[in-house]
Amino acid sequence: MSHTLQTLTSLDDVQIKYNDQGLVPAVLQDYHTRQVLMMAWMNAESIALTLETGKATFFSRSRQSLWTKGETSGHFQHVVTFFYDCDADTLLLEVIPDGPACHTGHTSCFYRELAENPDLTKGNSSILKTLNDQIEDRKAHPVEGSYTNYLFHEGLDKILKKVGEESTETVIAAKNSDPDELVSEASDLIYHLAVLLNYKGLSFDDVFEKLTERHSHKRRDEYGSQGKIKSKK
Repeated sequence: MSHTLQTLTSLDDVQIKYNDQGLVPAVLQDYHTRQVLMMAWMNAESIALTLETGKATFFSRSRQSLWTKGETSGHFQHVVTFFYDCDADTLLLEVIPDGPACHTGHTSCFYRELAENPDLTKGNSSILKTLNDQIEDRKAHPVEGSYTNYLFHEGLDKILKKVGEESTETVIAAKNSDPDELVSEASDLIYHLAVLLNYKGLSFDDVFEKLTERHSHKRRDEYGSQGKIKSKK
C-alpha cells in the first residue's frame, strides 16, 4: 500500500521547529475513523523516510535510532496526509493502519478515559465505522437471533425490500414534519444501507471516496446529478 508521498510543500521551504534534541512530536490519526492513534517523535531523517516510503517512521529516544511503526508487529501505519501546525513545532499524520497502533493490542494508545461530558457525548460520525465493523463481525461470526444475520440469510431481495421500505418511511417522516421520527427512520435506512453495501462487498468508505471525488469536481453542488444536468440557457 505504501508509496512515496507527493509533497505539496518542499521541505526546504518548511522551517520545522525541532527541540534541543532535534526532535518534533508527531500525532497519528486514523484517516477513516478520525480516531487519534498514538504520539511519537520524529527527526529530520525520519520525516524524510516517511515521505519516501509512505510508512510512518520515527526516532526512538530510548534506543537512539530510527524505527518504522510495524516493522516487528506488521502493524504498519500507511500515511495518507502529512500536516504541520501553525507554529511548525507539531506534526499530524493521517494514516491507514494495518493493525492496532498500541503495543497493548488496543486500536489506539489513548484507550484510558479520564473524564467525559455526558451532555455532549452523544455520538459522532465514527459510529458508521462501528456499524460497519459490527455488520462484518455478524457475517463472520453469526449470532442466533441476530437481525443482521437474518437479513444475510434471506439474501439480496430481502435486503433490497427493506432498503425500499425504510426509504419510503423516511420520506413519510419528513412529510409529517416530525424531527424525532425522521431521525429514527433515517437511522433505520442507514443501517439497512450498510447491510446492503456489506452484502455487495462494499462499505461506507467506498461511499466516502465517491463523495470526496464529487466534492472535488468544479460543480460541487451537483452531487445527485453527477454532472449530467445541463444548466438552462
